[in-house]
Amino acid sequence: MTARFALIDVFHDGAFTGNPLAVVSGVEPDTATMQAMARWFNLSETVFLLPPTDRQADYRARIFTLAHELPFAGHPTLGACHAWLGSGGRPRRPGRIVQECGAGLVPIRQDRDRLAFAAPPLLRAGPVDAATMREIVAVLRIAPEQVVEARWCDNGPGWVGVMLASAAEVLAVAPARRHEGRIDIGLVGAHAPGGEVAWEIRTLFDDGAGALVEDPVTGSFNAAVAGWLRETGRAAGPYVAAQGTTLGRRGRVFVDYDGADWIGGRTLTVAEGTLPVDLGSRRSLFA
Repeated sequence: MTARFALIDVFHDGAFTGNPLAVVSGVEPDTATMQAMARWFNLSETVFLLPPTDRQADYRARIFTLAHELPFAGHPTLGACHAWLGSGGRPRRPGRIVQECGAGLVPIRQDRDRLAFAAPPLLRAGPVDAATMREIVAVLRIAPEQVVEARWCDNGPGWVGVMLASAAEVLAVAPARRHEGRIDIGLVGAHAPGGEVAWEIRTLFDDGAGALVEDPVTGSFNAAVAGWLRETGRAAGPYVAAQGTTLGRRGRVFVDYDGADWIGGRTLTVAEGTLPVDLGSRRSLFA
């Protein structure tokens, strides 16, 4: 039996400038095989497109990092939707798609040449405890007084948001390369008014083996930041955030608000193919 896969560039500003995503469809391997395939693709996330179990949903997505499964993540949501539409998927409402995932139902809309998802509610919010902040400041290798504000931004991945005084300070952070234990840190800082982008974003997470990884573009953290900026009056209307700058990418995240925070970006299929998977023995080339 073969599985279909697509490699999608999500939140790009031109081909090969966003965050790559592997989307696998046509089969439903067991969880261990899904995790092994995600490790083999060696991208920040791999998504498996499956039939929905909720009648309100158009499809179901299971999302895996290199180390574990996530209930929700942003760039996999847009990439999965792009792949589902590209394979002939037809939503119940034109221009409106509903994804089922571990976090529940996530509305997605088509905005001209972009897709956008409605930011899900936070699973954990509020101030960050002192012990966690000491750990984060040590990992980022910054002085505590550089932190303007910090708060939990957990909407699936367990992000802790750290706001610095400017985009320049965010770009200057040189974090540790290794960290034992799970950690998910998001950085945010403002650009000068009037520029192409309003905010600079960076996200760092562990790979499950002790290495600290920087994600090119992260929809889930951008979704949490959108609510944070709106609630604190730092952003009153639509804005564009940049991410991936330190990695040589040009990630662009388009944020809008109409009663929900909508997190949008451009998506592009850059490669497609098939993979051999033996579901009968529950083994594969990726085990």
